[in-house]
Parts: sequence; C-alpha cells; structure tokens
Amino acid sequence: MSVSAGEGADAHSGVAISPEASPPWLRPLVDNLDRVPAAFRSRLPADALALMTAAGARARLRGASRDAAVLMLFSGPDTGPAGAPPAEPPADVDLLVTVRADSLRHHAGQAAFPGGATDDTDAGPVATALREAQEETGVDPQRLRPLATVERLYIAPSGFHVVPVLAYSPDPGPVGVIDTAETAIVSRVPLSAFLNPENRLMVYRDARTRRWAGPAFLLNEMLVWGFTGQVISAMLDVAGWARPWDTADVRALDEAMTLVGEGRGRR
Repeated sequence: MSVSAGEGADAHSGVAISPEASPPWLRPLVDNLDRVPAAFRSRLPADALALMTAAGARARLRGASRDAAVLMLFSGPDTGPAGAPPAEPPADVDLLVTVRADSLRHHAGQAAFPGGATDDTDAGPVATALREAQEETGVDPQRLRPLATVERLYIAPSGFHVVPVLAYSPDPGPVGVIDTAETAIVSRVPLSAFLNPENRLMVYRDARTRRWAGPAFLLNEMLVWGFTGQVISAMLDVAGWARPWDTADVRALDEAMTLVGEGRGRR
C-alpha cells in the first residue's frame, strides 16, 4: 500500500481532501500516514502476506474483486498546544466504530469502520466512505473534514479492495444505528480505550491459523480484531501513541469474544 495525503483533490478520490485541516494532536498520524502500510504488514507472517497479495492480484486480473472504502473518523478538540505535538492526543478524542449485524453475509458480528462497496455514482473512495458512513451511522458528511487516504488493501474473505479514508470532525453530531439489518452497534469509542495496554491482545480465528494472530482490542461492548484491529494498531504505532502491551496474550477468537463485557475496555 501507499498513501495519498496531498492537499486538494486526491488522485483517486474524486473529493477534495486536505491534511492541513487536521488539529495539532492529529498531525503525528497525518504526517506519518505513509508508514501505515509497513506497520500493517509488520503484524502479518510472511506467508500470510504473500497469500493475501497473490489473492488480491488474481482477483483483480479476473475481475472478481469489488472496490470499497471505510471511514476512519477521529473526533475531538480543534485546538492544541503550539510547537511539537503532545505524546498522546487529548483525553476526549474518540474514533467511530460499528459492529456489523449478525445476519450479514460477510464479517457478520464483527467490529468495523463504517463503510462499504463503491457505487457507480460515487466520485471515488472518499465519496464512498462518506456516503456509507451516513447510511450506517447517520453522521452528517458536512461536519467532517476528509484528510487523506491509504491505498486499497485486499480483504480475501469478502473479495473487496478497500481504501481507508482518514477524516476528522470537532463535532460529528449525533450518530446511531440506522438499519438494524446492517448494523448492530454504532459507537464513538474513546481513543484512550485503544491506547490502554490492558485492552490489547492478539487474536486468531481458529487453531489452524494460530500463528497468523493479529492485534485486537477488547472493549466493553465489542472485540475489534481482523482488518480493523490491524489498521488501528498500525495507526497507533506510526503516530507514536502506542504504549507497550503484552503481545504474548494470544487467544482464539471464540475465547476472546466470551470476554466482551466482562469489565475490560473503555479506560
């Protein structure tokens, strides 16, 4: 993956973006967004990465993949101290996360960024991410500042090439579940919950893929793992926000899911 964070219209977004619209506390992430791909790959075993890359290439050649985009929306104060950014963002910063409905065909019951498949009428992935976020959470796109995009990443289980879109809002307004057939939970999760080392662990889907375990976050009402967990982990790493955590805490997905709501998270 590579990153596009140039001011103005993104080369493949069709919608104006501007990294300069970010608040001071978000600059460590915006300024280092080009390091997210390497940080993302660092948690993947070489054979898993090779399989994912090959599968994505085959899907493109066969025309079997679909384009999609997700919105990584940070909310918090629009101000910050002058000079070098603080080591951590303000305490009242949050990140918009959803939990998909159990009835969905792909990634049922999984925590995710709002987003979805690109429509023919979308003017690129930023437009897709904003439209899907509004449909899923009710967030008003006019309140949001698109900052940058990360190049598309192939997700094998669903066959999508996904573009993560980084955005910011000082106040996104009310959000909530719009369609229970698609979304079970919509939550502005405090960023402090993702920063708390006690909420972090490694998760694998089943015994056959144990060594392919990826970073996850155990919160009060959800387990954030898979693609979303890896992207959040990579963002924390490149922004310099991550604290040392126990990467030896490796659990099966089913076991980790039973811990949701047992007191860890949101701290």
